[in-house]
Amino acid sequence: MTLLRLVIVLAVVGFAAYIAMKLFPMYSEYYSVKSALKGLQQEPGIANQDPGKIKDLFFRRLYVNYADEDLKPENVKVERKDNGYTLTVNYEVRRPLVDVLDIVGKFNKTQALNGGGSTSEGE
Repeated sequence: MTLLRLVIVLAVVGFAAYIAMKLFPMYSEYYSVKSALKGLQQEPGIANQDPGKIKDLFFRRLYVNYADEDLKPENVKVERKDNGYTLTVNYEVRRPLVDVLDIVGKFNKTQALNGGGSTSEGE
């Protein structure tokens, strides 16, 4: 392998590592959102809470995981459904990559809140 090929391979590997460093925090935050939704669904009596209290509990869980940076209250919707609620989190994260290029991640997750043992949708 010549020196030029080694430099090219190192440049490609370095650029891939740079992109991975930009993507990791976005996906880490998304998995914290998923975890907070699952935990909220397991919360006893969650189906009897009012929507404001549900949002507050959700954002408290995110705050504990240091994952509330990109998520705003307007990105979280609580809707009454059947014998509980449906919590929908829909948000976009934009990070600068190089000069005028950005990495954009769009995340959407829906969780039924019936007070335990329900299904989740979306990803």
